[in-house]
Amino acid sequence: MFDVKKNLHQVLDNLPAGVRLVAISKYHPNEYILAAYEEGQRVFGESHEQELRQKVPALPKDIEWHFIGHLQTNKVKYIAPYITMVEAVDSLKLLKEIDKQAAKHNRTIKCLLELHIAEESTKYGLTLDACRQLLADGEWRQLQHVQICGFMMMASFTDDMEQVRREMMVAADFFDEVKEKYFADDPVFCERSWGMSDDYPVAVECRSTMVRIGTAIFGPRVY
Repeated sequence: MFDVKKNLHQVLDNLPAGVRLVAISKYHPNEYILAAYEEGQRVFGESHEQELRQKVPALPKDIEWHFIGHLQTNKVKYIAPYITMVEAVDSLKLLKEIDKQAAKHNRTIKCLLELHIAEESTKYGLTLDACRQLLADGEWRQLQHVQICGFMMMASFTDDMEQVRREMMVAADFFDEVKEKYFADDPVFCERSWGMSDDYPVAVECRSTMVRIGTAIFGPRVY
């Protein structure tokens, strides 16, 4: 078995206080998740609702599951009973559907708005102007079963760490802008989710509060 425990601690040892690890467990077997769980890891990220539905009943109940991939509105109902956070909300329509499905289970689901800052057209997310418009319109204020907790973004897939740093700092500065304007008195709005296996040290320098790391802990994915 891949040495999950050793790799997990190598990552954790590099994270300063105040930065949480989301261990990206998609396409990895339950025994890998349990190995990390035994070392105290509780937050895991998945991006396929069918895979999640198989894993959730088979694994410890106190795991905090984050949905990290692009989420289609018609899939929300399947994960609403147990998901803790949806990290990639890219439209008001999706936010409203999460609220609707969470209400059916008398739950509140945490959400991060996904920002599209990278230059790659394949990335999902809201442009900064689209996010400003969504917040200014104010319809999100009526939703009782979601909590907007901050932002997530994916930097460009590149070896140019200065480009990655620039994109992450755009997100960090935008967080400050939005926090001051809309969430100044809301301590829940505090999360900045950026940084993955290849760039998380840069993300930490760019004020990330959550890094999403899979390969560096679990190794190559088992499809």
